[in-house]
Amino acid sequence: MGVNHFQDPAFYPIYEKVAAGERLSRDDGCTLFHSSDLLGVGALAQRVRERLHGRQAFYIYNQHLNYSNICVNGCRFCAFGKKQGKPGAYEMTLEEIFARIEARLHEPITEIHIVGGCHPELPFSFYLEMLRGIKRLRPEVHLQAFTCVEIAHLAEKAGLSVAETLIALKDAGLGSLPGGGAEVFSPRVRRALCPEKLAPEGWLSVARTAHRLGLKSNATMLYGHLESLEERVDHLVRLREVQDDTGGFQAFIPLAFHPQNTGLSDLDGPSAMDDLKTLAVSRLMLDNFPHIKAFWVMLGPKMSQISLCFGVDDVDGTVMEERITHMAGATTPQGLTRAQLRALIREAGCEPVERDTLYRLVG
Repeated sequence: MGVNHFQDPAFYPIYEKVAAGERLSRDDGCTLFHSSDLLGVGALAQRVRERLHGRQAFYIYNQHLNYSNICVNGCRFCAFGKKQGKPGAYEMTLEEIFARIEARLHEPITEIHIVGGCHPELPFSFYLEMLRGIKRLRPEVHLQAFTCVEIAHLAEKAGLSVAETLIALKDAGLGSLPGGGAEVFSPRVRRALCPEKLAPEGWLSVARTAHRLGLKSNATMLYGHLESLEERVDHLVRLREVQDDTGGFQAFIPLAFHPQNTGLSDLDGPSAMDDLKTLAVSRLMLDNFPHIKAFWVMLGPKMSQISLCFGVDDVDGTVMEERITHMAGATTPQGLTRAQLRALIREAGCEPVERDTLYRLVG
């Protein structure tokens, strides 16, 4: 796309920066978010995406395990977390967890993705034995487990530093951290929605510590609720600054807010236009992140497919048994097959590439 094809003349200097491989400013990010030229934003993002990955689009054969939804945090945007003893609260025993793993031993899973709530009573030994037991059953699998919020909670419960906690978990089999729990770093939004949750500085500190210990992680942003577009840009800039220092983030995953069954059920959630623009702007602002992922569980397979033309290069994986988004009213499938993912990618004009958690090619 040439500079004269943009509907919005404010894109011209941004186009010059993108063409030259220069970093976009905070103001550039705000300009992109506020513009109605969705195709222009997508074309800019696609230029960066193809520079990095050509027409490759990645997916993974993974399994999700949400071991408990009991949580001390009362986040208004969350339909998953429950207080202990309240209707809908659950926690899996180690035997139940291992049974879930054993039930799929015949499948070529390369990653097990483990997240839950901040449980007030489970001892640190439970989490260590969970990882050790899964590794005994599937020694070859990569365990991507526990958000930065969970790690900080476990450290506090165990009376350890974050580094000591991560080292113990790593020794038990932890391979990397998922990106959840970042929400939006805006203090204004967090006071309104999740005042009891780990502060943004705490989340970023856990990520930095994990990276220093050789653990890769992802990063997320929950969008489409009370945050402003400027607060989204600030979130991206803060992640970009940490990545400049550590290089430990692998993928950024914008998470579309689902209002059903939450304390914000009167909101509509983000539109399709907002979904695509957020993915595209993320690709443009996060120049030091290797990958931008469309989490199809939240966006839906069709929107995730379209996102491959808006800067996205990863559609996550087979998933199976995801509870967090589905408890917020998601109507997407519980999982997709390898064949379905490959067909989705091919139809978007991309080359499907199966990867493992660390983006090494599989097969």
